[in-house]
Amino acid sequence: MYQEATVPLDPALLFRKLTHLRLQQAEEPALAPTKQILQTRRGQVEARSPRQIQYLQQMREHILCFGVGPAGTGKTYLAVAAAVDALEREEVKRIILVRPAVEAGERLGFLPGDLHQKIDPYLRPLYDALYDLLGHERVGRLFERGVIEVAPLAYMRGRTLNHSFIILDEAQNTTPEQMKMFLTRIGFGTRAVITGDVTQIDLHRTQKSGLIDARNVLQRVEGVAFTIFQTEDVVRHPLVQRIVNAYETQNSSHG
Repeated sequence: MYQEATVPLDPALLFRKLTHLRLQQAEEPALAPTKQILQTRRGQVEARSPRQIQYLQQMREHILCFGVGPAGTGKTYLAVAAAVDALEREEVKRIILVRPAVEAGERLGFLPGDLHQKIDPYLRPLYDALYDLLGHERVGRLFERGVIEVAPLAYMRGRTLNHSFIILDEAQNTTPEQMKMFLTRIGFGTRAVITGDVTQIDLHRTQKSGLIDARNVLQRVEGVAFTIFQTEDVVRHPLVQRIVNAYETQNSSHG
C-alpha cells in the first residue's frame, strides 16, 4: 500500500496528524474538536490539536484567557493570531504586547538605547509571530501609527487599557503583585491573553510565580478561561516533544 504512494511522507506532518487523531479519540467531550480557523491577510491559521481548538474558542468568548503549557504548543503564536484577527475585524483598536524583562530585573534604564532597543530581545517571539501573520512592512506601519505597542510589564502601572487586545507573554516570570497590577489594567472593550510555562520560571527560587498564583485564585472566576496544554500538544518538530517529555520525566523522578 505504501509503495503505491506518489508523494513522499513528511515525518513531522505524519506525527502531528497521528497525535491529533489520538487526542480526538482520547479527549473528554469538553475538548471534542470543532474546526477553528483564523483568517489573516497572509493566509489561514488553523488549530492543530483539540486543546488549540479550545484555546482559540476561549479567546473569542472570554475577556481574559490563560494559555499555560510547555514550549512548542502554540500558545503565544495563537494568541498573536487571535489579536490580529480581532484587529482586522475591528473588534479592537490596538494590540499591546507585554513581557517581563526578568534578565534585566526590569531596570531598563541601565540598558543602552531607547525603549524599543532595550526590550526588543525580550519580545522577539512576539515580533516573529507578527511578521509571519502581517508581514514586515505592515507591522512597521502599525507600529508607527501606534496600533501595535510593545512594553515591558513595569510600564503598565497606572494605565487603563480600553478597546485593546493585550498579550502578556512569559507570565511565569511575573510576581503575584505584578500579575495583579497587569490584570487590573483591563478596560472596556479589552481582551487579554496571558501565556506562560510554569516549568521555565526565571524568578529567584524564593519568589512565588504570579502565573501559578493567578491560576489558583482565578480558576472559578466568571469571565476567565484556562487552557492547560500538555506535551501531546507540541506542534513543533517531533524531537521537541521528546525533549519536553524527557525533562518532565526527570523532574518527576526528582520530585
